[in-house]
Amino acid sequence: MTAGGSTDILVTGATGFIGTAVLRELVARGMGTRIRVLVRGPAPAWMTDAGVTTWRGDLTDAPSLAGLCAGITSLVHLASQVGGEQALCTAVNEDGTAKILAEARIAGTAHVLYLSTCAVYRDGVHRGAAEPVDGSGLVTEPASPTSRSRLASEHLVLAAGGTVLRPHLVYGTGDRHVVPALARWIRAVPAWAAGGAACTSLVAVTDLAAAIAVLALDPRPHRGAEVFHVADPHPIRVRRLVTAMCELLGLPVPVADLPLAEHRARTRAALPSLSDHQYSLLTQDHWYESSRIWRRTGVSPGPGFGRRLAEAADWYRESLGIPRPAA
Repeated sequence: MTAGGSTDILVTGATGFIGTAVLRELVARGMGTRIRVLVRGPAPAWMTDAGVTTWRGDLTDAPSLAGLCAGITSLVHLASQVGGEQALCTAVNEDGTAKILAEARIAGTAHVLYLSTCAVYRDGVHRGAAEPVDGSGLVTEPASPTSRSRLASEHLVLAAGGTVLRPHLVYGTGDRHVVPALARWIRAVPAWAAGGAACTSLVAVTDLAAAIAVLALDPRPHRGAEVFHVADPHPIRVRRLVTAMCELLGLPVPVADLPLAEHRARTRAALPSLSDHQYSLLTQDHWYESSRIWRRTGVSPGPGFGRRLAEAADWYRESLGIPRPAA
């Protein structure tokens, strides 16, 4: 603790999509809080201007982490290797987490928050499942090297008494995966898959960041190992999601409707890099009971998908190379 009783926080992955949003929330909410970030290169000027201190190091290099957690009360571990071979994902996600947890243990860091993903679950139809309790709930059986290594990281964090957060699809300013992937999909295969009837869980990065910041700044004694889903409590149909995206970005809304098998075949031909697992996320129900995180933090889950998507319109237009509409 600092002299004023506030929390000293360390953030990994602070320059990434979600990390940037979390750091901005911590700066805005954490008056008197000292914030340290682990970086591999120079930090953006806005971070240092806000009083954030930097520590040069790498999760794969144990000597560079020595002393990193000294004086830290809360570790917010957001860094992840997304994509790549299993060896790289293991080195960064699993082994890197083990290294930073060792530093936290030496320093007596009281609380660890780890950002994981609902992709740790076995693929299939997921309809409103709650977080696992005492072995109950969805089976964890990830399909990708990224998610397998993140599940291994979860085990390490939970064994250390930490908190694991599992969002599903995260969108908003800085997103390079969810909405851009949908836009590429619709451009390549401009048709609904079985009516676009699948439901999915989404969370805006600003709302996810607010929940993480509140947990990190909470001065109350930690309650022990926990897992939280983090999503808007109201799942959204893929048809509504795609329609809103197309209308916002000026893309044609699909008219044709194809049976799932035919749509999958066309998608495989047009986007061969899209895995069966990724395709299932867009065409089968993947939504999760997420009320506990909002009750625990007292944070609003936000004004809903339409409003949050509109807030990120400029980002998506720029990143997708779509001109702004004429005034």
